[in-house]
Amino acid sequence: MAHIIINEAVRHGKPIIAGTRITVDDVLGWLESGMSYEEIELEYGIHKEQIVAVIQYASSFVRGEEVQAAVA
Repeated sequence: MAHIIINEAVRHGKPIIAGTRITVDDVLGWLESGMSYEEIELEYGIHKEQIVAVIQYASSFVRGEEVQAAVA
């Protein structure tokens, strides 16, 4: 999952979108609150493929699959 990385120096090592300080948890929370992809893109400057990568990462994690995020 090239869009999702873990960097111990950023956000306490939580999975983030590469090149940002935006965590997987942030994006899931925004989606849960009812924000659309377009609203998130405009508000936070990320792209739809990054949002989709967050969903794929979370989905794999919930299914119990081994999730590989790049380590920066």
